[in-house]
Formats: sequence, structure tokens, C-alpha cells
Amino acid sequence: MQPTSLIWTATVAVIITLLVVDFVFHARRPHIPTIKEAAWWSAAYVGLAILFGFGVLLVAGKQAGEEYFAGYLTEKALSVDNLFVFLVIMSSFAVPRPYQQKVLLFGIAFSLVARTGLIFVGASLVNSFAWTFYLFGTVLLVSAVNLLRRRTTDAHREPTIVRWVRRVIPTTPGYDGNRLLTRVEDRRMLTPMVLVIVAVAATDVLFAVDSIPAIYGLTQNVYLVFTATAFSLLGLRQLYFLIDGLLDRLIYLAKGLAAVLAFIGVRLVLHALHENTLPFINNGQPVPVPDIDTGSALLTIILILAVTVIASLLHPTGAQRATPARDQDEHRPEDQHRRVDDGAPSHR
Repeated sequence: MQPTSLIWTATVAVIITLLVVDFVFHARRPHIPTIKEAAWWSAAYVGLAILFGFGVLLVAGKQAGEEYFAGYLTEKALSVDNLFVFLVIMSSFAVPRPYQQKVLLFGIAFSLVARTGLIFVGASLVNSFAWTFYLFGTVLLVSAVNLLRRRTTDAHREPTIVRWVRRVIPTTPGYDGNRLLTRVEDRRMLTPMVLVIVAVAATDVLFAVDSIPAIYGLTQNVYLVFTATAFSLLGLRQLYFLIDGLLDRLIYLAKGLAAVLAFIGVRLVLHALHENTLPFINNGQPVPVPDIDTGSALLTIILILAVTVIASLLHPTGAQRATPARDQDEHRPEDQHRRVDDGAPSHR
């Protein structure tokens, strides 16, 4: 599948339009999304991604369609883990619920730009050096181990870039609505909203260390890598508000994602051996090892994720976990606004 410049331009234009619509109709008007609103918009973005996938299937064939869906499903699953970390960041910075949409949208937009750059860098490496598959496979295997060892407290650590911004640029101690800039005693200052956006964006870029090699383990087509990544990120804001109460119940999420990353890592290493050119491995000749096809990879990923979700929801610990505080805020938005006004006086 080799899309033309016109197709690339149209695709980028559609993605930018979706981001603008998201900002104009949601993030610019601070409010707490209802479950119904989040569900409708999440379904719309997922439906759009699936529709695009069927378009790829019809136009480019079964192989390209399977590669897109495998990549999209993997990126979407990894984004759910991102949401858990975003939730911790929001709590750490005490971001009022009505203003979290703007934080997520700006963070996602920045992440999309940064990941696009990483996608093209990855494509250059894959096309120029066959040993890149060994590197990506190793990164994924190490990431799988780190994911199993990760502790929730790790997400509370302030990213280095946030500490640098605090040190270099003056910021106000409290929020001024959802403003990024405010004025204190005739002096313009950043609000904590900027720090949260930087933290979310920086964290999401770090997650790309896992996700970009993972999707290149499923397809080497740059267009499919880009579109699968973009569609998985576009609906992330709505998904956050839809399942943030469910995140606490997914107790096996880390284990399931670690299994997915490890599986793709093994697939990459096998592919690297199959295409081997390194002189110190089998004298630079390809190694006769099995190569896992995309269809089998897609089914394996679906199975792992299905078992992860079902086992989490059926486990007594997962079933008992709840988030009454967030549920209460969801049903009483006027109280949330009152707390925002009381706790974050305006500096205007």
C-alpha cells in the first residue's frame, strides 16, 4: 500500500479537523462530560477508526487491513494504560474535573505531533538497517518486564521537563479557570494548567518508546502506522471520561499489556532472524525460524486483551473497586464548579 500525496494530505486534514472540532465543541467550554456524552463521542471515534480500517481492507487488501487493525488495537490497548497514568497526573496536580478536557486535548495534540516525528524516524531506521528489528524487539521485551515491575507511585514523580519549567518560568500557585496565562500584579504568569499539559504530553511521548516499536512489529507501512496511531489517540479524551471509573477495576491490565508487548517483541526478533544480515549471527545468513503472520498476531492480541479484561472484571478485587468520589462529581457538576471557584481564586 503506497498512498499518494493527495491521500496523505486528505488524511492529515481530516485529523486536524477532528482536533479542531474537539477543541471548539468541548475543550473550549469547561464542563464535566456525562457518561452519555463520553460514550457517544467514544463510539463515534472508534466507529470512524473501524470504518477507515474497512476502507483499507477493501482498497489495499486483506494483508493491509489486518496490519491496520492489529496496529490500531495494540495502540488503543496501550492508550488505556496511558489513561491510568493521566489520571494519576491529574490527581497529583489537583486539576478540577471541568478543566481536564483541555489538558487532555492539548496533551494529545502535542503527542500526535511528537509521535509523527518518531514514526518517520522509525521508518528511516527500518528501511536503512535490518538490525533495527532486533533493537525494537529488545525494547519491547524490556518494556514488558518494566511494565510488570512498575509501581503506581512511579506516575506521581514529576517529569524532569515540568521541574525545569517551574524553575525557569514563573507560575501561579493556583488555577485561574482553564487559562494557560494569567496576570498577577501586572505581571503575566503561567498557570499550573500549563504544567499539567507539559506533564501529560511528556509522559505520552515516553509511552511512544513502547508503542512505536510495537506497531512497527505489526506493520512497516508508514501510512498504516501513522493512521493507526492517530486514530488511537484521537478518541483518548472521551475514553478517559468514559472509563476512568473502570480503570481501577482492570487489575490485570499491566500483565495483559506486558504479554502483548512481549509477544510483539518475540515476533520482531523472529522476523529479524528471518531477515538476518548481522555477520556474527549465522554468518550473516537468514536463520530458518518461524515467522508469525499478521492474522495470527491480530488474533493473539485480541485473545490476550479479552482474557485480561474478563479476568479483571471477574476477580473479586476488581469487582469490589469503585470510585464513588468521581461518580459523585459526575452527577453533581454544580458542586464541582463551586469547589473550583472556592479553591482557585482568580488572579485577574
